[in-house]
Amino acid sequence: MSHPTVSGQHPISTQPLGSPAMPGPADELEFLARLRAGSEEAYETLVASHAGPMLRVARRMLRNEEDARDAVQDAFLSALRSLDQFHGDAKLTTWLHRIVVNASLMKLRRRRRKPELAIEDLLPRFLEDGHQAHSSSEWSLPADEVVGRGEVRVLVRSCIDQLPESYRTVLLLRDIEEVDTEETARLLDISPTAVKVRLHRARQALRGLLDPHFNPTKRAGRA
Repeated sequence: MSHPTVSGQHPISTQPLGSPAMPGPADELEFLARLRAGSEEAYETLVASHAGPMLRVARRMLRNEEDARDAVQDAFLSALRSLDQFHGDAKLTTWLHRIVVNASLMKLRRRRRKPELAIEDLLPRFLEDGHQAHSSSEWSLPADEVVGRGEVRVLVRSCIDQLPESYRTVLLLRDIEEVDTEETARLLDISPTAVKVRLHRARQALRGLLDPHFNPTKRAGRA
């Protein structure tokens, strides 16, 4: 399919546009038919409706604005090339989400690896008797309420970003993007068991990073 807005000279805009909303499920097949036929209006509706959410996914995965926008551009191009393979067995939104996650992972693989803190340095330490050296106590607020508060989202995001890449990626895919274990394993080319192990350790490390901020006792101890 040839389309002027996907050429190198006219990159896809990921800014919100005032275009019509996506059609409902009953009209989706007709909408897809217009896309496959090269309808400019259908394509603009697709981009206007999905570019924003896709960019948010790419930003979470890549932590770099330019790379995130490139990933969204790549994702739309990939989606256009793959329209004939989309048969409506999933929502269009779900299909595009998978594509932008894939595009973001490809960007990550091409990056030069930077030195990272070992995950062991972030995990709880245990004594010879099996007890945790510094036990975790209950937060003053439930974890889901803490994470849901707008004022601490930046902090949570910062702590997630401190995780080693292989663990951060699994945590993002499973807990943020809600990709299931089997699909995560396929995307990362690792076993489902490895996904579960990395996710468990990533959650432990993230809890340790957040603990001093939401545990009154530890916060007072740092003062």
